[in-house]
Amino acid sequence: MVTEDRPAQLRPESRPQSGLPPHDVSAEEAIVAALLLDDDAYARVLPIVQPSDFFREQNSWCYESELALAERGESVTVPTLAHELERAGRLDAVGGEPYLVEIAGKYFTAMGVEAHARIVARDALYRRLIDAAGKIAQLAYAGGPEVQRVLAASEQLLLSIRSAEQGGEFAQLRDLLDQFLEDPGEAAEGILDAAVRSGFMDLDAVLDGFKRGDLVVLASRTGVGKTALLLNFARNAAVAQHATVAFFSLEMSGDQLATRLLSAEADVGATRLRLGQHRDDEERRIMSAIGVLSETAIYIDDSAVLTVPEIRAKCRRLQADAGLDLVIVDYLQLVHGAGRADTRANEISGITRSLKELARELSVPVIAAAQLSRAVESRTPHIPMLSDLRESGSIEQDSDVVMFIYREDVYVTAQEWQDQHPDAPGGQHPSGLAQIIIAKHRNGPTDTISVRFRDRTASFQDLVLREPLEPEYVQ
Repeated sequence: MVTEDRPAQLRPESRPQSGLPPHDVSAEEAIVAALLLDDDAYARVLPIVQPSDFFREQNSWCYESELALAERGESVTVPTLAHELERAGRLDAVGGEPYLVEIAGKYFTAMGVEAHARIVARDALYRRLIDAAGKIAQLAYAGGPEVQRVLAASEQLLLSIRSAEQGGEFAQLRDLLDQFLEDPGEAAEGILDAAVRSGFMDLDAVLDGFKRGDLVVLASRTGVGKTALLLNFARNAAVAQHATVAFFSLEMSGDQLATRLLSAEADVGATRLRLGQHRDDEERRIMSAIGVLSETAIYIDDSAVLTVPEIRAKCRRLQADAGLDLVIVDYLQLVHGAGRADTRANEISGITRSLKELARELSVPVIAAAQLSRAVESRTPHIPMLSDLRESGSIEQDSDVVMFIYREDVYVTAQEWQDQHPDAPGGQHPSGLAQIIIAKHRNGPTDTISVRFRDRTASFQDLVLREPLEPEYVQ
């Protein structure tokens, strides 16, 4: 029969045993001893290991009490540690002061404490993986008809572990400044650099492209052109920079988006394109456009119901398989929250916060369309402002950039405009003109950019690059 009266060096918990998850109690004790022996050990181990990383509960309690003493600026000695444990009602459970004396005597130096801390942290990570694997197995055994929900929940378990392990490290200022010494010519046309360019010269001049890790919100009222501009962003990044783009469309089907992209690329009206009513010269443009778009890495997901964990899971798979440079979500208010929220505003808050976390985690810009409230239509002029965002508090707070699309010709006909501007020359109605209003720019200036909107192909263009429009083909 095995007795509990074993010498300290033969305690079974001092080494891994078959049937137990990964752990190293000796390394744990060495950390506890190091803080008793060297005041500098506190700063060396704190960024590496936390009390919850310890396998043996008594060692976790000792380490937690040592941290409490150090944070208060008190000396960490056997008597002070025993007093702190006594205050917490844990001294007897630890083994009393003799246990602390035993540990301090066993490890007479703090040398190598960082290595011991990394061992404990690593084993803790393995135990979390084992725990997550068990939960994933339970989800799989439970089964059910919603396979995607099970996959999303499983990936979320693993992602939560990875996120917890991605602690920040110091970066010296000179390393951060090195990027400014690089040759600007390295970011040549066709090469994807740190930012994803929108493809609109004036917009890129203000934003300097869409930064990795940023959440960008593009908002407007229905029918003004949110989806069209998002498709322009996707096309321009994929064609000009060979970017890999994930486009989540909760409102339109993949076929509809493909038709819109082809219509804009070939400069052929979408209706005639669908009906096959195009001329020979347009046929050549269509075939050329298909060739250009077929070479792009634009991936479209047209699931009608999506949650942020599902979006994250799909993005991670795409990133692993093909890389990922830009994520587009059309649109924000159609995304479902991961859990139950007491109000829609709180649900939207959770969604925007999760999208921002997704941008940081995958190091890609995330552009999310958003619907404006009807308040914009109840005033004149109908220029959007931040307060017009539905659930604007969380959207405005979590986003790095907020842009609005404003088209005066949506609200005012040519005749109405002339009546309102009797002194203006005829033909000055802003038909086909649009403004991209940068209402929030966390890391730069705000501005208003003028572009052209081509209703025939539902696409936007730079004003300075416009060509004379061909007359619409009349059957």
